[in-house]
Amino acid sequence: MSDKSMSMVPSRFICCLMIISMFLLVFSSLFLLHLTTNHSFIPRSVLELIPLNNTSLYFKPNNSNREQNIFPPFPSQPLIIQSQRECPVSNSSQKTSYVGHQRNMTLACHKTNPLLRVFMYELPPEFHFGLLGWKGSVNQTWPNVNNPKHIPPYAGGLNLQHSVEYWLTLDLLSSNIAKVNRPCTAIRVHNSSQADLIFVPFFSSLSYNRHSKLHGKEKVSINKMLQDRLVQFLLGREEWKRSGGKDHLIVAHHPNSLLAARRKLGSAMFVLADFGRYSFEIANIEKDIIAPYRHLVVTIPRAESASYDERSTLLYFQGAIYRKDGGAIRQELYYLLKDEKDVHFAFGSIKRNGINQAGQGMAVSKFCLNIAGDTPSSNRLFDAIVSHCVPVIISDEIELPFEDVLDYSEFSLFFRASDAVRKGYLLNLLHSIKPEQWTKMWNRLKEITQHFEYQYPSQPGDAVNMIWEEVSHKISLVQFNLHRKNRYQRS
Repeated sequence: MSDKSMSMVPSRFICCLMIISMFLLVFSSLFLLHLTTNHSFIPRSVLELIPLNNTSLYFKPNNSNREQNIFPPFPSQPLIIQSQRECPVSNSSQKTSYVGHQRNMTLACHKTNPLLRVFMYELPPEFHFGLLGWKGSVNQTWPNVNNPKHIPPYAGGLNLQHSVEYWLTLDLLSSNIAKVNRPCTAIRVHNSSQADLIFVPFFSSLSYNRHSKLHGKEKVSINKMLQDRLVQFLLGREEWKRSGGKDHLIVAHHPNSLLAARRKLGSAMFVLADFGRYSFEIANIEKDIIAPYRHLVVTIPRAESASYDERSTLLYFQGAIYRKDGGAIRQELYYLLKDEKDVHFAFGSIKRNGINQAGQGMAVSKFCLNIAGDTPSSNRLFDAIVSHCVPVIISDEIELPFEDVLDYSEFSLFFRASDAVRKGYLLNLLHSIKPEQWTKMWNRLKEITQHFEYQYPSQPGDAVNMIWEEVSHKISLVQFNLHRKNRYQRS
């Protein structure tokens, strides 16, 4: 009897010990989880496995003591998360695609904690809105952006495709106005010492398009004169001298914009359409931003987008056919494809309702050709995207916007120029794509369309905010290098 009672003691002891151990394990896990908001000693791979609010998320520490961002652990999967950088919206249930995911916009915007603090030079109106014919009152530099009716519209036609500078400037001007409902990605500050970035509000593309030709007895065009004055202004500023211009952002989206000044200002960060007319020393993917063209055709609403069977044309192209340099492939493809069944390959321009015709044609086509022209990129790619027509990209040197966060192979097809001009190659491959494959790309197009929309006020995940996000990635490296350079300057 005594032996039996003694044998039960270890069992009871072990049972109690297990209960206590489990309690301590749970308690310590909760304690460690609580600390993760301020400490990063727990591996991210472990945090990704811990469910928070029924969703697997991890917190990414920010070494600059700014507000923390919530990031999805698996970017290839759709996920609903809450953004801490977005301003409140009128409809709390409204959702928007952002970098391929869905964000639920429910948290208030903290304007003291933006992603970027931007100082914008007070250049005279002749450098920006004055180029649009705007004339303010005496000593008025900027239009009143409180009321959209008071904002001068951008020039129409093909000018519009290079209007990036206009949208970024408007976004900064509205960033300090409480009643303008916009994300707090970039906020304008009025002291350059508090800024992460210095923005140069020169509408360089518009200046080229409207004022690059000589008129009357002019010996120097207005465009050249403005560039010369801009160089003189910037090189004399303490902000430029402090960083050598590396923390300055200049928009030069038209391939021929800033021609006279780009070499002298080449240390700055440029916002470009592509690198087709730049040397590597002046512009490259390491320091500069590739921004989308502003599309010219009307965006097709998701609910109205034609499905595979509703699109009667297999392959669509309408535009200038005879180009120079790398664009010579357009002519080769024209003679190869113009008589093929289910292919629309024709000359087109903005005249005689050309933009509307192109939009209608893309909206009923399965695939849309994007071929290199005089430069590697063209607006046609973005017209295809907002028409939900799967882009067929034939441009060996093309650089694409936001490619660090967007996988274009999910909604586009790429062909080398040498393959595309082989008889039968292109059409045989397009015919081999099954409806299920096309529909998958079509659905992805509808998800990412908003990333290529320029609008005022800006909205979460649109082109304006995507550009600011790209700039923030670049400026972090710039600041890192500047801080390293300053190590011994005060010694």
